[in-house]
Amino acid sequence: MEYNHLQIDKKWQDRWKADKTYATKDLPTGKKCYVLDMFPYPSGEAMHVGHPKGYVATDVYSRMKRMQGFDVLHPMGWDAFGLPAENYAIKTKTHPKIAIEKNTTRFKGQMEKIGFDYDWDREINTTDPKYYKWTQWIFTKLFEKGLAYESEEPINWCPSCKTGLAYEDLEGGKCERCGSDVLQKRLRQWVLRITDYAERLLSGLNDLDWQPHIKEMQRNWIGKSSGAEVKFKIQDSDLKDLCDLVVFTTRIDTLYGATYVVLAPEHPLVAELQPKIQNWDEVNAYIDLTLKKTNLVREVGEKEKTGVCLKGIFAVNPVNNKEVSVWIADYVLPNYGTGAIMAVPAHDERDFEFAKKFNLPIIQVIADSANVGVLEKPFVDNGVLINSEKHNGFSADDAKIAILIKTGSKEKVTYKLHDWVFSRQLYWGEPFPIIHCEQCGPVAVPEKDLPVVLPDIEKYEPSGTGESPLAAVEEWVNTKCPKCGGAGKRETNTMPQWAGSSWYYLRYLDSHNDTAFVDKEKEKAWMPVDCYVGGVEHATRHLIYARFWHKFLYDLGHVSHDEPFARLESPGTVLAEDGRKMSKRWGNVVNPDDVVARFGADTFRTYEMFMGPFENAISWSTESMIGVRRFLERVAGLDIKVGEYETPLAINQQLNETIAKVGENINDFRFNTAVSALMILSRTLSDEPKISKSVYQKFLKILAPFAPHLAEELWSGSGETTSIHLSSWPAVEEAYLVKDEYEIAVQVNGKVRDMVKISTKLTEIEVLEMAKKSPKIAKWIDNKEIIKTVYVAGKILNIVVKP
Repeated sequence: MEYNHLQIDKKWQDRWKADKTYATKDLPTGKKCYVLDMFPYPSGEAMHVGHPKGYVATDVYSRMKRMQGFDVLHPMGWDAFGLPAENYAIKTKTHPKIAIEKNTTRFKGQMEKIGFDYDWDREINTTDPKYYKWTQWIFTKLFEKGLAYESEEPINWCPSCKTGLAYEDLEGGKCERCGSDVLQKRLRQWVLRITDYAERLLSGLNDLDWQPHIKEMQRNWIGKSSGAEVKFKIQDSDLKDLCDLVVFTTRIDTLYGATYVVLAPEHPLVAELQPKIQNWDEVNAYIDLTLKKTNLVREVGEKEKTGVCLKGIFAVNPVNNKEVSVWIADYVLPNYGTGAIMAVPAHDERDFEFAKKFNLPIIQVIADSANVGVLEKPFVDNGVLINSEKHNGFSADDAKIAILIKTGSKEKVTYKLHDWVFSRQLYWGEPFPIIHCEQCGPVAVPEKDLPVVLPDIEKYEPSGTGESPLAAVEEWVNTKCPKCGGAGKRETNTMPQWAGSSWYYLRYLDSHNDTAFVDKEKEKAWMPVDCYVGGVEHATRHLIYARFWHKFLYDLGHVSHDEPFARLESPGTVLAEDGRKMSKRWGNVVNPDDVVARFGADTFRTYEMFMGPFENAISWSTESMIGVRRFLERVAGLDIKVGEYETPLAINQQLNETIAKVGENINDFRFNTAVSALMILSRTLSDEPKISKSVYQKFLKILAPFAPHLAEELWSGSGETTSIHLSSWPAVEEAYLVKDEYEIAVQVNGKVRDMVKISTKLTEIEVLEMAKKSPKIAKWIDNKEIIKTVYVAGKILNIVVKP
């Protein structure tokens, strides 16, 4: 058959659409498989060839699962609210609504040309009022449970995007979207108490089938620390007790080595102690300087430590009643622990650097036999206590218990995770379902009045004043309080782009439901997501946020599982041919439309899966696609050999090995080795003078997930009338996997010297005799004494000889 991809691709895409080949049942009747892509936010004009890599993977996986008898749910939609879309609209001088409609149409057209098996009847868009009605509804539930609250603490402010940002939206203290330096700005905002779920978010990771590095990223972001809260008495220079200072420490066993305490510059005690601080001007200037830095910058730390001593103020170490100085320093954060630390410079790197700079005492209290005396660097290993009075010789664990009891301190667990800043001072986002009333305070909009629809306005650019452009829309802002009926004003900040994506996977299950965000029976039948595919960059944002919302909905009884995503896979980046990230700036973007038009959708799909291990970053190579195209052309030419013929044993063996390997590899997301196996089998079949129809059709079936259009065409040409994608995955005939001989590696003194074919029935001695007949082996063992042999049946023989 001539492989005219332009005709074949369009023919079958039209047929699948007309026949609703990939329509999903409302409820699975047998085994279910929910396969999900992280849906794109169409903030650009089109996709480049790197974007569909994950989509092709889920398509291959879902097609195989469908053929294996699973009821498959594989939907797609659009994450279209938020900062990326608004910035794109501003850049192109287009209203966000118009820009998003244009971009989603473009993205969808590109996807359709690649031939994905999405059930487009379930398509969703986060900017659709019928969708964000339920985003708003979930927020009202968070508000009712006290998990959404107003705050006026300093937030991360991007002067370029003119909006507040969550900590997760920063990279090295800069805005993740535009790269601008972020400032600290005090604004009224809505915040979600994600910290209330910190422990569950952490412990829940243990049972998830996720890549280890992603789970570790979440563990580090949540940042659990187990320790103790220790109370220091604060005195003035006249030794008058002023107040108590509580510090958090993970190493109470080092309390005898605490030689000063440090407060975050924002700590409320600093302002309380102002009348007693003798150098207040210096302290106040340092506080002002600190407030201009973000917490992320402070966490990373500067090369040289900075800080100011609170002159006239002292703290009393509770374990030995010794006076220690009190400092403020920006490396202590106000929202971690208690916002204050006891500094033990002998056993902490940051404290050590600080003490060296300001000439503060360094007292070693933990040591081993080799580390006693003057320290050139802090000793952070395990050891026993020294310089700790009656606790000398105690192990760290024993000392923690003893000192905890002696000082009356309390055990405490803290987390690095911050509450989620949920407000944006933007136009393009979900309006908050909140009305502010002078009498009642903030009041949730009743469900019957949802959605609160985002009004159409001409001037949507951020004001930069800290208010959303919605604040100027008086006819929309001014309303009645749903509680008392008095005058009220709508909340004018909008939700972040992460709002709609925190629950979208549930809406796919029941996307046209007007009375609930999801039907309970459908949710129970389809959840959790069996296989979720998306970028590792979402490890500490979307994946934490969605897990938080899901656990909250689980607590309310609206979902049936505690975790939303059972399995997670992340694709490696597709780089440009020059090895850099694809960007208009570099002029190295490759458009999938051009590739599909030139080579065909199936060549594009198969190459994306063949170009390297799925999780690895790899450079695109248009030249390398030629080999994949030739592979498919070779497959297209097999049809002239097909008939009712008897199949040789060797062909049946290779076919069944390939069926087993391709199935295993797709399931494990090792797509490149699956394609390689298909290529090898296609060469074998092309060398055969004739091929049985049974072998041919089985080969087409295992090719179909990668090359669905060509496989469908050839399947139809072989006389079949039902889609190949609705046929059954070929079963492996185990009898053909048992070989009479196999190839093993033969080593001499641990180095492979040859590959030797041997019978499956040979003993170790007989295998050794076979190996000796190989000239490549004989070269290394002739005239040498064989000390021993190590034989792993079917895999390797190692011959150990005297040097």
